Amino acid sequence: MRRDGCIYVAGHRGLVGSAICRALTRAGYNNQLVRTHAELDLCDQAAVRRFFARHRPEYVVLAAARVGGIHANATYPAEFIYQNLQIQNNVIDGAWRNGCDKLLFLGSSCIYPRLCPQPIKEEYLLTGSLEPTNEAYALAKISGIRMCQAYRRQYGFDAISAMPTNLYGPGDNYHPENSHVIPALIRRFYEAREAGAARVNIWGTGTALREFLHVDDMAEACVFLLEQYSDAEHVNVGSQEELSIMDVARLVARVTGFEGEICTDPSKPDGTPRKLMDSGRLFAMGWRPRISLENGLRQAFQDFLQNRRGGDAPAS
Repeated sequence: MRRDGCIYVAGHRGLVGSAICRALTRAGYNNQLVRTHAELDLCDQAAVRRFFARHRPEYVVLAAARVGGIHANATYPAEFIYQNLQIQNNVIDGAWRNGCDKLLFLGSSCIYPRLCPQPIKEEYLLTGSLEPTNEAYALAKISGIRMCQAYRRQYGFDAISAMPTNLYGPGDNYHPENSHVIPALIRRFYEAREAGAARVNIWGTGTALREFLHVDDMAEACVFLLEQYSDAEHVNVGSQEELSIMDVARLVARVTGFEGEICTDPSKPDGTPRKLMDSGRLFAMGWRPRISLENGLRQAFQDFLQNRRGGDAPAS
């Protein structure tokens, strides 16, 4: 990648997009092109085509998406599949049509089968049934991977895909119902501490196992892949460390200062029983995460205290 090349970061105000902008700046890529949702609706094909025809960025990072936790995915499956398909179809095609040198598409670990062998290797994609609670989102992301591969095969377009594990960190969405597990726990424990509550309920049994990665580590991996990687196969990006949801809850309680009882609610879904990514391929290339979970949670909690983000994450 050329340091002076124009890089369009789609979704620059979201958790991942904002972290990628920071990582690019640290790496010396200062010619960044961004647009808010109000300035460019990525679901509008004509508008996206006009944007690419006018600006012709050399590089594109597709971090824009409709995202949310179990509740949001289960409640709004139509929006999750429609908006994500529209966004990625328009951006990938628009980038290729206007001479983009390289595109990075970001997916999610939820693309893999619900009962996938662990740890999850890249080749396990499409080998079993998806987790029903986020199937719509997963199907859209799988389509994005396949679209990048098809454009590479047919047109020679250098489109690559990265699949991050569960992310958290500065810029997260702390909505009480539609957020992911870590920001939801941060908000719940903080509010319980402030209210002097004796206990906090967490969704599910607390036994589901999850892997987490700080978003700044993910962003560094994205820059690494843009500079070092060019192939059709998608690449897993994770920490290769897992904890039960109950253990994560205890850690968040400690970080937020909540000292009451943590109770489970088995009437709520656990989601996938276990989801540990095999990031060996990326590790073998020379990249490793740097931020421990506890240090990352402390950063995320400070971000929550400073910003108190309570709305849904924007699609772009």
